[in-house]
Amino acid sequence: MKKFFGLVFALSLLLAPVIFAQDQFPDTTVVRPVEIDSVLNNPGIGFNTFQRFNGDTLNSGSGWTEGFPIEYQQFDGDLTNPDHPATTTAYFRVYWKFLEPENGKYNWDMLDHALKTAAERGQTLLLRIAPYGTGPERDVPAWLREMFGPEEPDSLKTNDRWRVDADNPMYIKYFTRMVHELGNRYDGHPDLELVDMSIVGFWGEGAGSSMLKQSTREALVDAYLEAFPHTDKVMLLTDEKTNKYGREKGNVGWRVDCLGDLGFWAKDQGGWTHMWDYYPEGIIDFGMAEAWKTAPVTLEICGTLKSWLGRQGYGLKEVRYIIDQSLKWHISTFNAKSSGVPPEWWPEINRWLKMMGYRYTLRRFSYPDAVRPHGKLGFRTWWENKGVAPVYHDYTVALRLRGEKRTEVFYTDANMRTWLPGDIVYDSAIFLPVDMPEGEYNIELAVLNPRTLKPAIKLAIAGQRPDGWYTMGKINVKETLPK
Repeated sequence: MKKFFGLVFALSLLLAPVIFAQDQFPDTTVVRPVEIDSVLNNPGIGFNTFQRFNGDTLNSGSGWTEGFPIEYQQFDGDLTNPDHPATTTAYFRVYWKFLEPENGKYNWDMLDHALKTAAERGQTLLLRIAPYGTGPERDVPAWLREMFGPEEPDSLKTNDRWRVDADNPMYIKYFTRMVHELGNRYDGHPDLELVDMSIVGFWGEGAGSSMLKQSTREALVDAYLEAFPHTDKVMLLTDEKTNKYGREKGNVGWRVDCLGDLGFWAKDQGGWTHMWDYYPEGIIDFGMAEAWKTAPVTLEICGTLKSWLGRQGYGLKEVRYIIDQSLKWHISTFNAKSSGVPPEWWPEINRWLKMMGYRYTLRRFSYPDAVRPHGKLGFRTWWENKGVAPVYHDYTVALRLRGEKRTEVFYTDANMRTWLPGDIVYDSAIFLPVDMPEGEYNIELAVLNPRTLKPAIKLAIAGQRPDGWYTMGKINVKETLPK
């Protein structure tokens, strides 16, 4: 019997350091929140509305609009989007001619209105100023056309995908001037989600960017990097020279315009498709494979979901493949062109939304049972990001002690931008005020918008209060603690 107790004592000495290494407090409360499986409508992730906002009527049929100023619909106060997911982002794409109708005079009211409307509808704005599109009504600004003279497509080097020669010094001068003016007014705007760095080509999609002179390429890309140091930026996946230059010079993510092309034009292009041929190789060859770790990936549909079903004849097998590829590429937001979701695809769309971007679940939260006024409250957290990307904007992980006599909020230094998919361990401590009243407090946690200091990010756990905070447990504040 003595040998048995001796063995137990010896084992306890061996195990004790492991136990204390886990919690470091003699009397510790350990909370393991219950995970939930709901779709979370969180900032900066999920579907975009396109040329529209939450609560607007969607495009009918399988068509869409783009490039022209938004035609605002009458808003009845209902933010729901029938046949379309709830969103936190709106995407506005407009031609340069509408932003700068006169040389050096800008239509800022157009963008101010879009940003204000997005904020009122619970969204932030993704913005692309496209240099031009197809057809005379989508030309470069009229005043610039006068400088260039009539369009001569046969003289251009991109098979009629340019309206003006981007190597022309006048194009470089005036387009980069516009970008700098845009940045002077909107860089760092809290309701501007990101800027889409269009430089050449119809719709700003980059056709012929590989043929630019290096000096032209650098001038056009540098304009965005210099004008928007504080706003997230993405580049079209265009070519190795342009994408690698942008990525090497700045923190730039990427986007593509034809997610879902499994054969839209394959018969006319020798079987070539975006999904099977261009994107998988381009992401790697153009230096964008690791960009998602620090900058967003935003993808746009080829056609619409309705045309996938009706015109292309896609079934669940094809839809699942497209979704899985986008997740592999670390998608954060998706532009479905404000077209409705076929009813039979909603389960797959919801699966997609649960993984698109970030999805933070708190696995474990531990803290001492009691703490003194003016004392140190150490805590340990284990999180898991079950999404495919981090959050790209700054948010504040905060604790709150809520009691009968006083409520106090404490802000941590957690950098959620570094919380990539997988496990995250964050340990820290807060110090209570010297005059903190004794008593029992609820200890609560939330992820706050640092500008408004209000809960902003929903966690994939149960227990959220109506005010957005999550209850962790109770803690006692008292002058004398047990030794």
